[in-house]
Amino acid sequence: MHAIWSGSIGFGLVNIPVQLFSATTDSRLDLDMLDKNGHANIRYARINSSTGKEVPWENIVKGYKYHDDYVVLTDEDFEKVSPKKSKMIEINEFANEQLIGTTYYETPYYVAPVKGGEKAYTLLREALKQSGKVAVGEYVMRNKQSLCVLKPQDDMLLLLNIRFAEEIRDYRDLNIPRGITVKPAELKMALALINQLTPKKFAISKYKDSYDDELMKIIEAKAKGRKITQPRFKIVHSKSKDLMAQLKESLEAPKKKAS
Repeated sequence: MHAIWSGSIGFGLVNIPVQLFSATTDSRLDLDMLDKNGHANIRYARINSSTGKEVPWENIVKGYKYHDDYVVLTDEDFEKVSPKKSKMIEINEFANEQLIGTTYYETPYYVAPVKGGEKAYTLLREALKQSGKVAVGEYVMRNKQSLCVLKPQDDMLLLLNIRFAEEIRDYRDLNIPRGITVKPAELKMALALINQLTPKKFAISKYKDSYDDELMKIIEAKAKGRKITQPRFKIVHSKSKDLMAQLKESLEAPKKKAS
């Protein structure tokens, strides 16, 4: 596994040398973009808008439009912004995880100690386990400041990037139902349906991405010249518009076998 960031965790006056590793992988099929006439591969070109010519990577720089002109930024400029945050995940405070809404969570990373940081890493992990809290910190990776939480998971530390508050949209202009009363009997029936669909032991590993498998079957069939028929699918609605009747019908329907 290749480290994507190296630095340290600042825990008070304790520095813990660590590396970050991506905790996820993309399982989607790698599809290429082709010209439908002849199936030639489509490539993206970096075109100069003034000359119409392609620009090689080594001639491309980053800039910000300021008062109708561009200010060009170099790698050294980015490093000058916050050299400390580029090398350190600074823990600012600790909080109960429940206080951070799920809307804020983004990307997970595995945190592994660098040689010499094993004991301090273990100390932070065990202290977080004992406290029941998560560490909230900030750092910079790929010229972008990130807010994050550090939390123990099994025998390791997990870093989860979280969004800043200003990145979260206000949902109050959406048509969210308010002031609707739910009857006690309806709620009781809904809870019964939840209990019916709750397995004795939940295992997320039983869920597999089957879409790509089905797509691969179509690809293989087309490659062999076989004609693909469109599967028929129809959403079956309840015959009744009464909520209680729909819930009762759901409870009486054949149960899916829980894994």
